Amino acid sequence: MLGMLALAVHDLRMLMTTADVAAAMSVEGLLGTDAVFAADLHALRPQRGQAVSAANLRNLLSGSPIVASHKGPECTRVQDAYSLRCAPQVHGAARDTLAHAASVADAELASAVDNPVLTPDGRVESNGNFHGAPVAYVLDFLAIAVADVASMSERRTDRFLDQARNHGLPPFLAHEVGVDSGLMIAQYTAAGIVSELKRLAAPASVDSIPSSAMQEDHVSMGWAAARKLRRALDGLTRVLAIEVMTSARGLALRAPLEAGPATGAVARHVADSGAVPGPDRFLSPEIEALVESVRSGRIAALASESATLS
Repeated sequence: MLGMLALAVHDLRMLMTTADVAAAMSVEGLLGTDAVFAADLHALRPQRGQAVSAANLRNLLSGSPIVASHKGPECTRVQDAYSLRCAPQVHGAARDTLAHAASVADAELASAVDNPVLTPDGRVESNGNFHGAPVAYVLDFLAIAVADVASMSERRTDRFLDQARNHGLPPFLAHEVGVDSGLMIAQYTAAGIVSELKRLAAPASVDSIPSSAMQEDHVSMGWAAARKLRRALDGLTRVLAIEVMTSARGLALRAPLEAGPATGAVARHVADSGAVPGPDRFLSPEIEALVESVRSGRIAALASESATLS
């Protein structure tokens, strides 16, 4: 259980940075504002993770010609949808959950969980330090955060495909409107994964099946929590990859306006992978290529070359 928690903490740190990158690309491509990410606004609610994500979004959107193009008085938008405007709040809460999980892992790595245990003064004592509740709880807690971050990501993807909400982009980002389906099926894929992630967020640690003739009458079920979290992390990776692919197509369709340095670097990588605007085609190879780019940390690394990210 501890090994799986350590792996999840490592992977989720990278995925949370990637989530900020994907959100920034969506804010930019959907003509959203970066004003809501101002440091003084987030200082009014001093949640640590929220401040980190807001700083990431500010840095990612810095220098964006697309953002600058609609900052004047001609822009009549009152405020962006929650999935854009509240990204630091949701991503930040997930970051704080991750920090708590990491603190549990740190304590566990410094623990003696043998039974019986040999004490420093030479005693051999029976004890209950082996019980997995601390680890099981945070494995379940992380699955909740993963599901919610993915849910918000999918909502941003969906906004790109809806002509009523994407501010001038073609329906479904289709090449030939009325003939091509664009990225409709990619959004279906993300929605299906998010639905599964919600089921995986149901806690395993509230279950307990006694064993060993009722001697082991309350167990943590942490291994089940660990296995479903690993599956959830794969789902989040795929949902973020689909958002990156969708937002990159949206940015390409904003031409001649250009994306900012950090988001533009990611968009160029997406284009190099073959996921470019055009007629309908089999999307699975393009999605899988970007899933690997997210999983390997490539997307976060590319953005980090032009923006300071945490």
